[in-house]
Amino acid sequence: MIRQAIAADLRAVKTIVARAYTKYVARIGAPPGPMLDDYAVRIAAHQIFVTGDPINGLIVLIDGPDHLLLDNIAVDPDAQGSGLGRILLDFADAEARRRGFTELRLYTHQTMVENIALYTKRGWQETGRRVSSGLARVFFSKPTPTATES
Repeated sequence: MIRQAIAADLRAVKTIVARAYTKYVARIGAPPGPMLDDYAVRIAAHQIFVTGDPINGLIVLIDGPDHLLLDNIAVDPDAQGSGLGRILLDFADAEARRRGFTELRLYTHQTMVENIALYTKRGWQETGRRVSSGLARVFFSKPTPTATES
């Protein structure tokens, strides 16, 4: 079950993000963007959805002017390989469709090659590479699947 995060989830959200992204600090040479986000603000804005009891995964979805931005997806390392990332990505597809968006977008750091491979395998198309907020990022987009495609 995936549900909207509430204020009481803040500590778990921060813990999952830290556990999921710490391995990239040495690779990037700095904390990845998700480690610097203000999750209390994201929860208050109803942008975070969590899964698990206890929480072991989350996704941050932000409405754009003409697309849904998948701002962050994080799975606790102990739950990685269980298909939870795929479930969260499918949730993003369903949410985009539910909200009336025809496109999803996301970005990841260029050194997160595992993520780049996963997004490509899941039908995301790379739209560019550039430095954004001081980080070398790869940008992706994907049309929102129709109900019959999901």
